[in-house]
Amino acid sequence: MDWTDRHCRVFHRLMTRRARLYTEMLTTGAVIHGDRARLLGFDSSEHPVALQLGGSDPRDLATAATIGADFGYDEINLNVGCPSDRVKDGRFGACLMAEPALVADGVAAMKRAVRIPVTVKCRIGIDDQDPEVALDTLARSVIEAGADALIVHARKAWLNGLSPKENRDIPPLDYDRVYRLKAALPAVPVIINGGIASLAEAKQHLAHVDGVMLGRAAYQEPWRLLAVDCELFGEAAPHATMKDVFAAMMPYIERELAQGARLHAIARHFVGAFHGVPGARAFRRHLAENGVRPGAGANVLRDAIALVDDHALASMAA
Repeated sequence: MDWTDRHCRVFHRLMTRRARLYTEMLTTGAVIHGDRARLLGFDSSEHPVALQLGGSDPRDLATAATIGADFGYDEINLNVGCPSDRVKDGRFGACLMAEPALVADGVAAMKRAVRIPVTVKCRIGIDDQDPEVALDTLARSVIEAGADALIVHARKAWLNGLSPKENRDIPPLDYDRVYRLKAALPAVPVIINGGIASLAEAKQHLAHVDGVMLGRAAYQEPWRLLAVDCELFGEAAPHATMKDVFAAMMPYIERELAQGARLHAIARHFVGAFHGVPGARAFRRHLAENGVRPGAGANVLRDAIALVDDHALASMAA
């Protein structure tokens, strides 16, 4: 949430044609009653892109899924893994792992409402649940309801005692638990998530599961996505270097600025674009100091990119 907005997704798509992109989690109430064009609008270049929903009422989930399908999304994903207090208070997110029958009812309602895939993203359990029982129960419930795939963050969520930030790091990872789920459900696509920092790690997981979801690694070091199509799909990347990616991004940025967007709203997703290479700190500093100024234009980004060593730009794709 607050990360993978439409600007971020356009940026990431310029590095990989094949990876599936996911929206921020949007509540069913926001989708049904909010500004749909602002919340749900996306650039056609983003396909394949999934809409991630948060909610628990089957009727509202069906309505929101229908709205998402009508907007052109390729998948509807129900989040049963977010551990924030606001999510818990609203009866959606990870707290729903304690109510697998309700989750299944929501999945069934969405499946009746739309023809695109409906998937579920969850944890291996919450609080004092036994992951062996909790994950199997939820998985089998939603699969019987028609879920097309499961995305499993391989940690528990401790709703009592840990903050959302702490829930991303403190509960220990248990990848083997996700592997066992896949072994028990050979016909069901199972995607693993949580703490996966590189494509090399992703490849190791792909020996056991059907897919890998990258979250923070993809956001904090987006240059890693340049290798996805080549290493995982045997295809050429859309662009060879980050410099090429930014050149391709410029028309989008200029169009968005002309329509009233602020440069900082777009460029905030570029902070890690040159992580670890000469000039990266100067790049970040220039954007931080100048990108927030009223009227800041694409030239601010061009000037920031010029501070990065050209040889480093080329080596990042190697």
